[in-house]
Amino acid sequence: MSAPAPLLVVGDALLDHDLCGRVERLAPDAPVPVVSSLRRIARPGGAALAACLAAADGRQVTLVTALGDDEASASLCRLLPDRVRLVRLPLTGALSSKTRVLAEDRPLLRLDDGDGRARERTDEACRAIAEAGAVLVADYGRGTADVLREELRSAAARLPVVWDPHPRGRPPVPGVRLATPCASEARAFAGQVHPGDESQGGSALHAAARHADTLVRAWQAASVVVTLGGRGALLSHGETPLLVPSPVTAEGDACGAGDRFAATAAGSLADGELTETAVRAAVHAATRYVAEGGARALAVDTAPAAPPRPSDDHEPTDDALRTATRVRAAGGTVVAAGGCFDLLHAGHVALLEAARRTGDCLVVCVNSDASVRRRKGSGRPLVPLADRVRVLRALECVDAVAVFDEDTPERLLGELRPHIWAKGGDYALAHLPEASLVESWGGQVVLFPYLDGRSTTGIAERAAATPQPSHPAGRRSR
Repeated sequence: MSAPAPLLVVGDALLDHDLCGRVERLAPDAPVPVVSSLRRIARPGGAALAACLAAADGRQVTLVTALGDDEASASLCRLLPDRVRLVRLPLTGALSSKTRVLAEDRPLLRLDDGDGRARERTDEACRAIAEAGAVLVADYGRGTADVLREELRSAAARLPVVWDPHPRGRPPVPGVRLATPCASEARAFAGQVHPGDESQGGSALHAAARHADTLVRAWQAASVVVTLGGRGALLSHGETPLLVPSPVTAEGDACGAGDRFAATAAGSLADGELTETAVRAAVHAATRYVAEGGARALAVDTAPAAPPRPSDDHEPTDDALRTATRVRAAGGTVVAAGGCFDLLHAGHVALLEAARRTGDCLVVCVNSDASVRRRKGSGRPLVPLADRVRVLRALECVDAVAVFDEDTPERLLGELRPHIWAKGGDYALAHLPEASLVESWGGQVVLFPYLDGRSTTGIAERAAATPQPSHPAGRRSR
């Protein structure tokens, strides 16, 4: 399989912050919620988010965007991965940033700051467009696409250009392969072409088809796809439209889903796929993105590090969480399996090998020593946690190991959010309290055949019943 084709992203970068906390009361001086236990996280936004998502697909990405000397611009640069090559345009003013205040993952308020705009093109940016094989324009109405408009017009005549428009930006240049407005954007743009069109009646699908048809002609675009949130997307070439439904109903934070859609569509076209195939891939990618937590998968916690939590000689779970995040961002399948794994035997290995074959990484969730004692009794575990983790990590089929203190792994699963939770066939779904949790984010519990006659308890009992060999006087066993 060939490597994904490189992609050029041209557009307005933003810096996004989330202030996450909980609400338990109203303020005494006004009927407003009090958000406490705040945690601040930062992530790339706008065109920078689109570039990061394309890079997570395994692409080499060049990002052309306007940045200044302000702190927000510097912070954004630190958040970009190595796979994203940055081509800077000069910025007038400070980089735009957005701060959302969330309580229990529900937005309460958004604060916008910074009014910077791209000032002018550069020779390096023009060369990047001239040498590109495919371009994604992520227009957030802050001037980057405007100062490079002639170069983008030339590019659209010779290579795939995907244009993600913004109500405050200008229309796409003529000849783009695909424009990707959401339903409200398509309605507003169509109303600019035919005043009053945005208020005409009809179903949502009928309106989207009418607006897409209008924009194909007005923009001289090869195709326009109107994204419809959880319903999927409607693709038009100016005639009978094609509805591409979402594979599942995904509930979650949709912030950045449009960037995920556009980045996937542009990448698919860069790889030589047909527009219909690219749109189908984009719908599936955006759905998966929302189900897996949205842009927070790329977030960086900027709060001071918390003091270490007392543990039972635990291995930290950071490596497991990073592994799961990386695989999800690349569109892969995260598999998790759990247990005590006290005496690792053939049944364990068979389960773990089978689980790993169903996905792109396997994270093993292992009970701490205290958790094993509560479940199995004071004589267990036979093997301490550090040794159990070391043995599991030595298995080729295991990508990462995470430890949990509780009797069941729900808290850890909520952080990992695996696509598949693997259990041995001796379990029944009714006996798995974590099954409903895994299914809540679109995951699936999968049972694997149980290897008969293998159990830690049985091995321990047979070892205890085996007569010990006698040793001649004066000699001791080693």
